[in-house]
Amino acid sequence: MELRDIEIFLTLAEELHFGRAAERLHVSVARVSQAIKKQERGIGAELFLRDSRNVQLTRAGAQLRMDLAPIYRGLQESLERARLAAQGKTDVLRIGMIPGNAYDLGHYWETFRARHPQWGLKIRHASFSDPFTGLRRGDIDILVAWLPVLEPDLVMGPTLFIDGRLLAVGLGHDLAGRTSAVVEMLGDFPHAFAPGLPDYWADAYTPPHTPKGRTIVRGPEVLTTDDIFAVVSSGEAVIPFPSHVRRFWARPDIAWLPVPDLQSLAYGLVWRGETENDMIRAFAAVVRDLGAFRQDGQES
Repeated sequence: MELRDIEIFLTLAEELHFGRAAERLHVSVARVSQAIKKQERGIGAELFLRDSRNVQLTRAGAQLRMDLAPIYRGLQESLERARLAAQGKTDVLRIGMIPGNAYDLGHYWETFRARHPQWGLKIRHASFSDPFTGLRRGDIDILVAWLPVLEPDLVMGPTLFIDGRLLAVGLGHDLAGRTSAVVEMLGDFPHAFAPGLPDYWADAYTPPHTPKGRTIVRGPEVLTTDDIFAVVSSGEAVIPFPSHVRRFWARPDIAWLPVPDLQSLAYGLVWRGETENDMIRAFAAVVRDLGAFRQDGQES
């Protein structure tokens, strides 16, 4: 079994969802499925039971996960230590990004590297539908997420940037011909949402009611960015986004409508209190020293 296939198996064993596993691995769902089928043929037994709604480990799959996980983790740690030593680094800070504008945050990354050349820095994608698991299982050290994050085991650090809001609608949607939208219109259409998010955090992204008190209906459910674009493009739902997505996720099948009266999103640093270390404190200090910015280039 190749190292990449082991990674695919272990990721699917954690997520129990082909779409989330594919997004986390930055591969297609077909690639995940292909790798699992190859492993099952080699082992001679099913590793997962799957139907249209659920994915579960079989007894053989659970045993394989139990045996492979510590071996794979140890191998990854050994390779990472070797890479760091070759670069003259003593450790690496891993940052997970829910927003898609890592390029815009380059002045934070470069200032950290300049101040602390003894440490490496890795920027990774983080899932909006399962936002805090990566922190809690130790995959990343810091999460960049919209605020507030009010979890008892997590620390909410300084704000990185503040972004205005856009409404994503399909080109055939009733709103597609408009040049902008207002919050009251959000009560007229269902909104894509990720199930299982803390209510306060979901409400900070999409308010539960319009200014006149109408309910903003949530549905259909989405777990990945591809899911969002599928339901929006088809006209099944709309969803508000931070304004930076118009530059980084250009789509010919989506219209982006500014929503000036929808509260801007503040994105900041989040980390586990019990794993706070010198690297985390140093990066938080960089953000505090440089200050937060607005996506329109104005100081916050």
